[in-house]
Amino acid sequence: MTPWIIFTIGFLLCAVVSADPPNIILIFADDLGYGDLGCYGHPSSLTPNLDRMAANGLRFTDFYTTGAVCSPSRASLLTGRFQTRSGVYPGVFYPSSIGGLPLAEITIAEVLQSHGYATAMAGKWHLGLGLNGLFLPTRQGFQHFLGVPYSHDQGPCRSLICFPPSTPCYGTCDIGETLLPVFIDEMILQQPVNFTELVPVYDKFNEAFIHNSVLKKKPFFLYYASHHTHYPQFASAQYTGRSPRGKYGDALLELDGTVGKLIQTVWDLGIQNNTLFIFTSDNGPETMRKERGGTSGLLKCGKSTTYEGGLREPAMMYWEGKIKPGVTSELASTLDILPTLAALAGAPLSNVTLDGYDLTKLILNGDKSPRNTFYYYPPSIDQNRGINALRLGKYKAHFYTQGAFHSETTPDPDCHVTAPLTEHNPPLLFDLETDPAENYNLLKSGIPKELEPILTQILNERDHFQEGMTYAESETNKGKDPSLRPCCNPDCTPKPSCCHCPVDYVML
Repeated sequence: MTPWIIFTIGFLLCAVVSADPPNIILIFADDLGYGDLGCYGHPSSLTPNLDRMAANGLRFTDFYTTGAVCSPSRASLLTGRFQTRSGVYPGVFYPSSIGGLPLAEITIAEVLQSHGYATAMAGKWHLGLGLNGLFLPTRQGFQHFLGVPYSHDQGPCRSLICFPPSTPCYGTCDIGETLLPVFIDEMILQQPVNFTELVPVYDKFNEAFIHNSVLKKKPFFLYYASHHTHYPQFASAQYTGRSPRGKYGDALLELDGTVGKLIQTVWDLGIQNNTLFIFTSDNGPETMRKERGGTSGLLKCGKSTTYEGGLREPAMMYWEGKIKPGVTSELASTLDILPTLAALAGAPLSNVTLDGYDLTKLILNGDKSPRNTFYYYPPSIDQNRGINALRLGKYKAHFYTQGAFHSETTPDPDCHVTAPLTEHNPPLLFDLETDPAENYNLLKSGIPKELEPILTQILNERDHFQEGMTYAESETNKGKDPSLRPCCNPDCTPKPSCCHCPVDYVML
């Protein structure tokens, strides 16, 4: 174990002088719905730290992720490019997947590391594992990594140790897969993961990384990709049973606790005026899990759909003394994070096609967003079909609609898996400014004369976008190889049950 990750409670620095370029902490939730946070209107979610971040920072009402499932959205976040360009489609990676985020793709971590930043990641990766860890974060610009390579339901639920131990886990998960591992850099630290003790270890890792970076007087980029609030939910002993919202609420409360610890660490070190926090999520909620799946609030449907509930996410940016507190309805996306951070850091961008915009004038000066369009891809991307929907200003046009298994159980039949792929010509058209729930199709009774120019502009924009899109070879369709499934005892038998390596997290 490298000494820099050892956490010492007395190892605190005070009144550290801020320096340019800014430190960056990017927090990415998992399957968090638009309506799940207190600051976005949920009546029983306890999210005091996120609520304070929203109150003291800039909260977005119209912020989008690019993929309605995990892997595509994470690829776009880190590269500033639609998942179609990197090949991270359709669907997601599994423990035995051959493919991963191509090493030729340039991530935020690589952009910032090349400009002198210390870089680290904790949490859920889900962009491939590959032979000998070929696709791990340490191959994509992160100098340090502590986390799980994929989703915590992509393995037997018995590896999701519940609290108390006698409590059965909620659901069956992927019982045919290997026990879930946690990696430190490219080495398996523990298998299976004791999730109820894992988040406190992430907290120590995060704090140690920040301390170490400040000691070395290096700007830092920390990417914390939380497992919360993905199903099946879990929480450490400190948070179990504390939320009136049940197990989902406990998981959300633990995520909020981590946010609080990160903010406190930054303030303790006196670097709050030179540290930017960004918070958002990868995709909408799994409504199929009912009370254990999150909520889209007033938005339609959820995960795996191209309705607003699948791709519009809570988001906020907080930078003490630099970002004026407020709420913005300007259009923004995870695609915009890479070019924005590069601009703030003064880091040059590589000569690749980016789909994001630099938002520095929006977040620092309150200017209009340079983004006026957004394009909605479904999980099952078909090059011949292209995007399912397009937003232009306040108008959203659906060219195709389809329900999804992940969006079951809501009263709306459009969300369910029984709602087939349906082409719409003319498209369904909604005014998201007055109708964010997508209830009232403006073209239901024909095309009003006053909307003809808007519809023409939307169709032209769709054609222009699709003509300019280059689809990379699919990485998720490259097949599976059971031998790639991680095992801490690679020569043991029988697999996967023999892949069992406990560790005492207290030693970290």
